[in-house]
Amino acid sequence: MREECEYTVPPQRTSRPAADAPRAGSGPPPRRLGPPLRDRTRYWIDRTVVKGMTAVAGWLALVSLAVVAPASALLVWTDSRSPDTVQGKLETVWRTIGQTLRLGGEVGPPLRIALSVLLALVSLLYVSTLVGLVNTAMTDRLTELQRGQSTVVERGHSLVLGWSEQTPTLVAELLAAHAQRRQGAVVVLADRDKLDMERELRAVATAAGVRRVRLLCRRGRPADPAALARVSPAAAGAVVVLPPDTPEADTQVVKTLLALRAVVGEARRVRVVAAVRQTRHVATARLAAGPGAVVFDVDGIAARILVQCVLEPGLSLVLEDLLDFAGAELHVHRVPGLVGRTFTELRAACVDACVVGLVRPDGSPLLNPPPRTTLSPGDAVVVLSEDDTPPTWTTTPPPTPPATNPAVTPHPAPPRHVLILGWNRRGQEITEALTHNGWHTTQEHPLPTPNPTPNPTLKPTREPASTPSPAPAPASAQAAAQAPAPTPTHHVLVLSGPEAHADPDEYTLVTLLQLRAAERESGRRIPTVAELTDAHHRPLAPVGPHTELVVGGRLVGLLMAQVSQTAELAAAFDELFAPVGNGVRLRPATDYVPHGTEAPFATLVEAAGLQGATALGYRPGGSRIPLLNPPKNGTRRWSHEDALIVVTSTDALQRIPPRPRPSV
Repeated sequence: MREECEYTVPPQRTSRPAADAPRAGSGPPPRRLGPPLRDRTRYWIDRTVVKGMTAVAGWLALVSLAVVAPASALLVWTDSRSPDTVQGKLETVWRTIGQTLRLGGEVGPPLRIALSVLLALVSLLYVSTLVGLVNTAMTDRLTELQRGQSTVVERGHSLVLGWSEQTPTLVAELLAAHAQRRQGAVVVLADRDKLDMERELRAVATAAGVRRVRLLCRRGRPADPAALARVSPAAAGAVVVLPPDTPEADTQVVKTLLALRAVVGEARRVRVVAAVRQTRHVATARLAAGPGAVVFDVDGIAARILVQCVLEPGLSLVLEDLLDFAGAELHVHRVPGLVGRTFTELRAACVDACVVGLVRPDGSPLLNPPPRTTLSPGDAVVVLSEDDTPPTWTTTPPPTPPATNPAVTPHPAPPRHVLILGWNRRGQEITEALTHNGWHTTQEHPLPTPNPTPNPTLKPTREPASTPSPAPAPASAQAAAQAPAPTPTHHVLVLSGPEAHADPDEYTLVTLLQLRAAERESGRRIPTVAELTDAHHRPLAPVGPHTELVVGGRLVGLLMAQVSQTAELAAAFDELFAPVGNGVRLRPATDYVPHGTEAPFATLVEAAGLQGATALGYRPGGSRIPLLNPPKNGTRRWSHEDALIVVTSTDALQRIPPRPRPSV
């Protein structure tokens, strides 16, 4: 065993006196003041507390006696009814102290007093321990509730797994959907603080005016089976899986889907709607979700929506109105009494809704079918109505109004060109889709940032990705405004920055600012479609009268909410957003009735049907707000500025000559 030796450190010699040392003969040294009494008291209390519970209890008893004993003696000595002898007064003081401190207060021999004190201490220990246990249990329970660790016992609820930029939009729409049915609840499970989630989601629900539906938030990893079991996924009416805002978002979605199947089991079927960010992960997510699940491709849907907004100016507001639960939305109804009627008869017989198409028994949709398509047994009717209440049908279809639109002849479309500013992983798909639709595209590099993050996988169409950006976005914006002889179909498409950037919307906001400056300098309008990834940036965007903002994440969230409540709509929306086939279009009302015609909306519905289109509503001239499913008997004067919202195919549009449209 090594012996410990004590060493003495010799005093240090100083080469010269300290600068602040007092000089000889200058008087006594100044008195050094110690710390104030307040600080010394706090320091003593801190040292006493760290010694343990015994020291704290001892000092607490001494302090209590120091206060209670003098006060009890003063009460006894000033009481006229107290005993006259000193011993009697002391016994009364002791009883007062015992009653105050719950120590019994017995008098007599010392043994009796000791036993009474012992019993009082045991009673005090029992009561204090019981109170402590109850307090600890209640504290743990409250902490568990605050952390979102309790089990949800609901049936038919909508369950949202994960947190992303789509979560507030999705939850608000699900609350609105449940409010229409006046039942159910919305449960959110995410790896975030429960209070923060409730605060943000309740603010969204309050803004949407939804108050009658329960909103429950629980904290936990959606890919953890133990956390997933606490939200009762097997009893849910629909389960929505969102990709988180992380680089490995799609991997987390796949793991969550696998955990969901492990908790629910293969025997039970739950309606599952999931989304992945990248197209290459869709097949894997569908395998993990199992049969019957719907997996959306966020990048693919966002790209197709941007392309359609370039083709149809003003379409983003129409799609947003069509996908949310405020106003009119798509519903599926089965009406056995209408079996055998043609699609034309169904469209004319529906009084308070717009018939859009059919759904076959196998789930395949027929949107805007041929006029002579009949409703077979087992078919469902897709209608555009205010809520899921079955629409009103007439027993005998009204006579078809005569077609008042003039005969049209094919007309070649003028050359169309779009300038793409910015680039991300959706750029290649957008460029190919625009080229497929006959548009000529030109791509310019995005606005350079102080610390750009290179991404070699993003390849622009003009120059290789390894080449540094030769021209900033302001030059591209000025070039777009100063291009010679722009046609009405000349557009600018602004894409958000690469996902590796901390805020991809910075590219969009700065580029829009430069476009507005270029418009003011040149005096010419620039029809622009701009992509945003965060809906909170929409109020910040410097938009002009011809700028259309597309928040792809919000539209995807609305789409997922619709499909989670009505599974048959998944195939219908897939057809509407497909690059070819039937889609939502905006056509001048004068393509179907002459300018200045006074007619109800029902007349335009039939006129559009004669040209192979299904009318959903219209957008009044000079307004950006669409009107879906308007009253069919309301008469108005139709002009060139009015746009009819229809579902039609590209082939049907080619038979209609292009005419000047009101700018958006």
